[in-house]
Order: sequence, then C-alpha cells, then structure tokens
Amino acid sequence: MPKKIKKKALKNAKVKKAKASKSKKTSSKFKWVYNFEDTPRLNTQSLKNLLGGKGANLSEMIRIKLPVPPGFTITTEACNEYYNLNKKYPAALVKQVKDSIKKVEKKIKKSFGNASNPLLVSVRSGARVSMPGMMDTVLNLGLNDKTVIGLAKKTNNEAFAYDSYRRFIQMYSNVVLGVNHHNFEDLIENYKLTKGVLLDTELTAEDWKSLIGSFREQIIKETGKDFPQDVHQQLWGAIGAVFQSWKNHRANVYRKLNNIPEEWGTAVNVQSMVFGNMGQDCATGVAFTRNPSTGENSFYGEYLINAQGEDVVAGIRTPQNITKKARLEAGSKELSMQESMPKAFNELVTIYKKLEKHYRDMQDIEFTVENKKLWMLQTRSGKRTAKASIKIAVDMVKEKLINKDEAVLRIDPKILDTLLHPTLDPNATKNIVAKGLPASPGAATGKVTFTADDAEQLKAQGQKSILVRLETSPEDIHGMHAAEGILTCRGGMTSHAAVVARGMGRPCVSGAGTIQIDYESKLFKVGSHEVKEGDIVTLDGSTGEVMLGEVNTIKPDISGDFSTLMAWADKVRSLKIRTNAETPLDTKVARDFGAEGIGLCRTEHMFFDDERILYVRQMILSKNVEDRNEALKKILPFQKKDFIEIFKTMSGLPVTVRLLDPPLHEFLPKSEKEISGVASSLNITEREIKNRINDLHEENPMLGHRGCRLAISYPEIYEMQCEAIFEALMECQKAKVKAIIPEIMIPLICTAKELEILRALVDRVAKIVEKKYSIKLSYLVGTMIELPRAALNAFEISKQADFFSFGTNDLTQTTLGISRDDSGKFLDDYVNNNIFKIDPFISIDVDGVGQLVKIACENGKKNNSKIKLGICGEHGGDPDSIDFCHNAGLHYVSCSPYRVPIARLAAAQAKIRSKR
Repeated sequence: MPKKIKKKALKNAKVKKAKASKSKKTSSKFKWVYNFEDTPRLNTQSLKNLLGGKGANLSEMIRIKLPVPPGFTITTEACNEYYNLNKKYPAALVKQVKDSIKKVEKKIKKSFGNASNPLLVSVRSGARVSMPGMMDTVLNLGLNDKTVIGLAKKTNNEAFAYDSYRRFIQMYSNVVLGVNHHNFEDLIENYKLTKGVLLDTELTAEDWKSLIGSFREQIIKETGKDFPQDVHQQLWGAIGAVFQSWKNHRANVYRKLNNIPEEWGTAVNVQSMVFGNMGQDCATGVAFTRNPSTGENSFYGEYLINAQGEDVVAGIRTPQNITKKARLEAGSKELSMQESMPKAFNELVTIYKKLEKHYRDMQDIEFTVENKKLWMLQTRSGKRTAKASIKIAVDMVKEKLINKDEAVLRIDPKILDTLLHPTLDPNATKNIVAKGLPASPGAATGKVTFTADDAEQLKAQGQKSILVRLETSPEDIHGMHAAEGILTCRGGMTSHAAVVARGMGRPCVSGAGTIQIDYESKLFKVGSHEVKEGDIVTLDGSTGEVMLGEVNTIKPDISGDFSTLMAWADKVRSLKIRTNAETPLDTKVARDFGAEGIGLCRTEHMFFDDERILYVRQMILSKNVEDRNEALKKILPFQKKDFIEIFKTMSGLPVTVRLLDPPLHEFLPKSEKEISGVASSLNITEREIKNRINDLHEENPMLGHRGCRLAISYPEIYEMQCEAIFEALMECQKAKVKAIIPEIMIPLICTAKELEILRALVDRVAKIVEKKYSIKLSYLVGTMIELPRAALNAFEISKQADFFSFGTNDLTQTTLGISRDDSGKFLDDYVNNNIFKIDPFISIDVDGVGQLVKIACENGKKNNSKIKLGICGEHGGDPDSIDFCHNAGLHYVSCSPYRVPIARLAAAQAKIRSKR
C-alpha cells in the first residue's frame, strides 16, 4: 500500500474509532432507564438534571415512604440522544424499558397487554423545571379491544372500563396521531344531545361503546389507519410523542420566555395507572400546601369525585373545594373533600405537611383516590404570585424551615416588576385589539395621542394620554414623560421607547406590528377596528396587550414582607445599586426604591424641554464660536437648576453625569412646520436650517460625530455643562446639602488621548469656578467604556480615569456589529437557532462583551488600583447580567428606577451563590 494512502487509511480508522467511543451512550451498557425505587444517590439538582423534576420527585416520595404507584423514568439524556440520532431511540433503550415494565408488573401483579389482568400506564413528560401544560401526556395506555373487556371484568365496572378506553383513544389520537381533540369532543356533545343528558358521567357503558366506534371511524378518516391495538406500539408512540413535545411550539415559546436551555431535554415517566373515575369512592385533585395567590399558610386546592386528573385541569367539570373552610368562603353547596372523604383527606393533610417540611418549600401536588385509597402522583415546587413568593419565603424563615440566604435565593428578581407597577384588575372585562412586546411593565389608560406635544398639552389640562408612535426618538422625551403609557408599532425590548419607558416607570408596549398608524388622519387601525385621536385605550406593559376603553387598575400593595426581604438582601450584597435618572421625579422614585446614587444622568434628556430646545437649536445653528457661546449661556441656567435639584435629592450619594452624547442632528427640527417655526424664532432663513440639517446628516450616526467627538470639535459645549455642574455643586454647598462628589463621565472615547484632552477641559473649568467663588471642588472624571478599542486599551485609558462605567448597550452594538434598533427583525432567528441563548441586548453576551468588560477591569486595576468600576447599560437591571457583574469585580450596577429593587435582590443572590 502506498505510504500516502496508508497514512490516510490510518487517519480514517482513528476518526471512526473516535466517533465510536465518543460517548458511553453508544454502549449497550449505558443506563437510560431508572425505576422509581432504584434511582441513583445524587444530590437533588443532579437527580433533577438526569430524571427531570417529576421523576426525581416521584423517586424521592417513594424514598420517604409515601404511597406512589410504581413506574420508571427514561432520562433527559435519552431525549437528547433521540434528537442526536435524528429521532431514533438510542441503543439498549428498548430492552431497558422492557425490563422496567417487568419490574412494575411484578410489583402490582398485573401484566402489560394481558387480556384478563391488564397493566395500564400513564406516559408523562418531566423537564428539569416545571413547564405546566407545555408538553404532552397520555393516560390509560395499554387499553385495546381485548384488555378493556378484562378491565371491565376485573373491576366489575363496565362503564368505568369503556370510559377509560374512550379517554385513552382521545388523548392518544391527539398527542400521537395528530387528530384534533375537538373532533372527539364534538362527537361526545352531539351524542349527549341525542341522549338528553348534560354530563359525561351520565353516559353508560353502551353509550361509550357506541362513541368508541365513532371515534375509530374519525381516526380512520383523519389518518387512514385504525387505532393501534398493539400495546407496545402504543407505548413507543407515546414515548416518542413526549420526546417530540419538548420541541413543540408552545414548549419552545415557554422555554424562550423563561430562559430554559433546549439542551436540557425532557425525561419521560411511565407510571402504573390508578383510577379516580371508578365510582363515588374515587376522586382526583390538585392542591397547594399554601395559597399560591396570597401566600397564606392554608391548604388550598380542588378535587373531583369520579374523575381523572385531566378533568380537573382541563375545566371539563367544575371542581370542588378541598377544605370545608374554602367551600364556605366560596359559598358552594358541593361538599368539600374534607367532608365527603374525611379519611383520605386527613391522610392527604399529613402527607402535604410532610412534603413541605421535606422540600422546605410550598408544594404543588397531584393525587388520586381509588376505592378510598390515596395515591400521590406528583409533587413539585408550586408556581405562585410575586406577593405570595415573598410572604412564603419570609414566613418560612420565621418557621425555621429555611434561613435568610435561602429566602433571598427563593425569589425570582424579575417577578418584583409586578409588585412595583399598577396592574389590571384581574376581574375586569378586556377588549383586546392588538398585542406587542411587554416592553415596560405596568398598566395605563388614557386618550390616544400621536405627538409628544399633544401628550404634554393633555397632561397640562389634567388629562391622561397614551402616546402612540411608529417609534419614538429622543425628541419625544417630553411627551413620553407626560403620557401614562407608550405604544409603538416598531422596536423591540431594548428600543428607545422600551428603554426610556422602563427608566420612567411608564408602561410600554412596543413592536405592535398589526397596528397601522395614519398620522395625517390622526388614527390607527387594527383589522376592522379604527381608533381615533382622543379615544380611550388601555395598555398592559406586562403582557403586551392593547385594549379598547378603560380597564380598571390596581395599585401595588407592597407589604411589610417585601421590606423585610429587601433588608436581608441589602445586608448580604456587596454590589452597590445606582439608578439611571435625570429628572427630579425619577431620582426620587429611585431613592424610594433604595438606589444608592445615580450611575447615569443623561444630560441630553434635559435639552428637549420647550423652554430649552430653541436655545439648543440656536447653538447648533450658530455660525461661529461666539454665537455658540451666546446660545450656551442661555442653556446654562437650565442645566444648573436641574443639577441642583438632582444633587439635593441624592444628598450625600454619588451622581455620575454623562456629558452630551447624541449627535446634534437629533435636536434639529424635522417637519416643514417645525423648520418654519424655528426660522421665525431665530430670525434666520429656512434654507439656512435645511443646509445645516444636510451638513449634519450622517449615514451611520451611531458611529459618527457624537459623544466626546463633539467636544473635540466643539469644546464649548462640555465647558458649559461642566460649569453648570460645578456651580450647582457650589450652590448645594452653600445650602449645606450633604456633600456630593459628582462623577463627570466622558462618553464614547476610544483613545487615552481623547480622555486626556477632555479631562484637562474639566479641570480647567473647575479651576475657573473655584477661583470665582473661592471654594474647593471635589469631583471625579471618568469615561464610559462603550467601544471595543476602549476596553482593550483600558490600561492606558485608566491613567486618565477615576472610574470606568460600561455602557453595555453601545458596547454590545459595537462588539457584535448589530444595531439594537434594527435587530428585532432577526434576533429571534438567532435565538431560535441557538446562535444566541438570549437576546444580547436583554442579557449580557458573556462570551463576547463580557470578555471585553473583564479585560478592561483587570487592566484598569493594574494601572489604577483605586479605579471605580460600574455598568450603566440596560443590562444593569438584568439579574443574569448582575450575576456576571458581581463575578467580574464591578463595584456597582446602575439601572432604571423601577428596576432598582430587582437589582438589589439579584446582587444579593449573586453574592450568596459566590460564597457556596
């Protein structure tokens, strides 16, 4: 064999060998299946990772000797391998399932597929974390034309047997065969009409036999095949359907909303059936060990006599209260389980208390009573409202079930949003006409208006408005502030409207693409609905819903438990929490929510007020430095007044002031009417204004003449702003306001030389003010790191900087080369294809942007051990990003006022996790 060919053959053999030994998963010895009583001794989280939450908890309930029907779990690893093998089952899985079925048969003395003594099973999904209703379930599997007869004889209950058979056919046909559920429900409803009955429970065995025949005909019509009679075919059809439901549409959406990784996979739980539909001494129910709405420490739940579990959750029949107390409070005449089945109820109470004590958390449990015997089918950590979450956590500390650190870790920081903003009355009627992105939480009602000026005018008249725009710009800031809520057709969760609305605490629905705005006619259309200026609409910024008319809202009720929990969080965290704010109102809101300073005061937002914008435009339209300085002198008192109010509100706390950042064209008029008005006010021609607008036009203003680049060209702008800051500081000193050390931030630098020049400018103005008033000023000068070059050159830049503030909105844009204003059109595709796990403008891109932040921190500290490090982009309010910031060694994060409590809690959680 020639040497080259031989070498290639050896290489190919090595590749094949590597592929073959890539994972033990290719081995017939790899374990894919565990019976509930034979699960490995792993810690709780590792067991859930392997067996899913349901499987892990079923095995744990058996371990603590609770009555659980036997069964087995196919691991999450098997699900992932199923997809790796292009939807084929991994080696040895079939044999392991068969062996596990034999163990179940032996335990309950029934046989799978046996015509006279059939074993029936349920096949359920089980992800690591609860995903209620997102994936598929099949009950009563193992029934066919022969085993149904055996079940009827064995139980001496023909009606129960055929009711179970029809349920199985319905569920299996929908989940596995793809036959729409309504086909069967229509047949049942029509049949009940002919029989003159209302309830399914009134139908006899003969009725169900007749309907089963109709079901079979429908299946043949829909699929071209009869319903499968082979029980093993049924089982593998159900297992495959559960695996495939991991990637169905609703599961994908749920995972995306809750940041659940696709690679986790789902387990499959195969469990012997127990029946709640065998008669009046049988029942099924769902209960919570505490009230999931209020957090009250009282048993809470519902049950149904002579029913299966799906009947309770699907709303086919109205369930009854579990406790007598709840029944009386509801004014129901239907007996509670406590009254109708006292023995089973008392056993259930003993079990729920044992489960809550064992798991040290509020549990959501499912149970069945079969011929008076209680069986436990599931336990998991129960979903609860934000208010209930906090009450339960605080109460459990008082009860010594958990410690304070665990209580802090129990609360998802994101749910605090629902406590801090008004919410819609859950009992109110809603006329939903459109839906967009839930960009800023809370609810608001007001008159539709299409311009910022009109919103402000309505505010002055004491009227509430909803500002409706294609998209917002900085020029709309006054209207956004005046409006109760903001609705845009375009833009994503990090669009201008979304970011500013969150900062202001205004509810916002963005990206409502079905809305068509006609500015000229002052109306918008959604389908057949036409909404005119002045019409009342309601927004729900927590769901993205747009509703016609007024919907009542409820003010947030922040109980003492909230304050208690936040005090625990504040005690443990090391990250400081500042706010992004530039108005006295926002500053006060942030302080009330516990902000420890301002991390970003955007001075350009102060420029759009009606009294100021004309002078700003005069400054931009000036032909020389002298004219510019004249205009700047008119702006200075306004800036000074703003800073005085902010410094007073933030008495004693740090305030980071970002000098002018956006390009100048954003301040110029756009419409012919505005241009004409400005020309008249400034006594210049419209042509001069249009020429200046053309001069300032940039193809890509985000990367253009803005930030520190403006100050290099027009240093007098930053000089005026610094003078306003220092004079405000001087006034506060005179008024004996608690000492503030302002932090002056230079935006968008990419070289150390830029910062050197502009720091000298700041120092020069400070000296002039000090000399003028014979005082000594204390201040810091730093920069906003928002360009990759700045991050990479942090060592040199830190020689000129007292602090770095990472502007991660722009740093993400410039690192990824993706515009946050335009990326909404395609970022979903990137997330769906696992290119990004989450939108990088929502949660920091740890592998890219995060690495630049780490490099800048490390190199900045090398040159300046006292340098202050913070973050002021939108990521400052994202819990996952806060966790990164803590581990990266930052000193503070800054976020919107209404996200301050979220950041406080997330920072505490990051500290607790880092200690473990």
